[in-house]
Amino acid sequence: MPAVNSVLVVGGGLAGAATAIHLAQAGVAVDLVEIKPDVAALGSGITLQGNALRELRTLGVWDQVQAAGYAFDVTGIRAPDPHGTVVAEIPDAKTGGPDLPAAMGMPRPELARILVDRATEVGAKVRFGTTHTALGQDADGVDVTFSDGSTGRYDVVVGADGVRSWTRRALGVDLETRSVGMGIWRAFGPRPASVTRTDLYYGGPSYIAGYCPTGEDSLYAYIVEDAQDRSALTPEEQLATMKELSRAYHGPWDEIRETLTDPSRVNYTWFETHVLDEPWNRGRVVLIGDAAHTCPPTIAQGGAMALEDAVVLAELLVERPALDQDLWDAFTARRHRRAKTVVDASNQLAQWQLDHVQGDIPSMMRSIAQLTSQPA
Repeated sequence: MPAVNSVLVVGGGLAGAATAIHLAQAGVAVDLVEIKPDVAALGSGITLQGNALRELRTLGVWDQVQAAGYAFDVTGIRAPDPHGTVVAEIPDAKTGGPDLPAAMGMPRPELARILVDRATEVGAKVRFGTTHTALGQDADGVDVTFSDGSTGRYDVVVGADGVRSWTRRALGVDLETRSVGMGIWRAFGPRPASVTRTDLYYGGPSYIAGYCPTGEDSLYAYIVEDAQDRSALTPEEQLATMKELSRAYHGPWDEIRETLTDPSRVNYTWFETHVLDEPWNRGRVVLIGDAAHTCPPTIAQGGAMALEDAVVLAELLVERPALDQDLWDAFTARRHRRAKTVVDASNQLAQWQLDHVQGDIPSMMRSIAQLTSQPA
């Protein structure tokens, strides 16, 4: 018998949907609630490393992901010169194993749709536009009041509700989310034929200018600058600002820039970071994914870490006979140090750029690849 019979998952992103799938497949009664109104609102573009693809295969969605995304095995480094000259082509580590691509780009809302559909298919009950307003737990379970006025009682509540986690705040967990010091412009548009992988341009007026194919006909492009308050800009001014910053970059960027015409497809956010000290649970409520750890996308491991949290938590809840401290200690032991190592590396890469320091990037990337090549 599993340690739990009923679980509430709060948050329909990668960590939440994956947890719901694994538990529902094992026969656990799962309710999944998401405060956003529908799956299309769940994020923008995403780069998935091989270890993320490995977890997606265990969820039974690899075929759909493969069809919807764009896989590649090499990252290009280009110069911020008049030609966008390729200065290096770096084979990416196949951290998911030799039979999976090294990396894949895809629209995050499409990935969310695939995962939520899978959760529903295996028996999870999914509600959008809903979250909890009160949590009360005792030795045997958690009583939950929802924003639509309904109530429920569960063996465990999983808070997978993102960087600004309402579940974390409801538990009274004090966690500082700080700015890394960088801001990122992102835009979505058609994929020129010349874009067949991620290329990164370092230097010029911005720290990084890059792009990632997300499908046969789509990509997302991004430019990283010093973090600043861009909130007063209208959507049209945001579009104009990103296009102006992009004029320093050439090669495929010259084609991409011409497609940047829709202000609604441009957004600007800051890189932020935090890691929750262990333990990640407070009694029968546990935090995973961005609610527990988040970092800048400098090594593109955020999605993978969220999926790994889900598979480890679900495995323990299903395979252990009792919901006791040994279970929570095992979860912490398998997740905290690994996630913190990834967060620390991501922050270090960002800091080297901020400080204009040539750090030992190859060594760090090898270390992270070795770590993530091993299943969580």
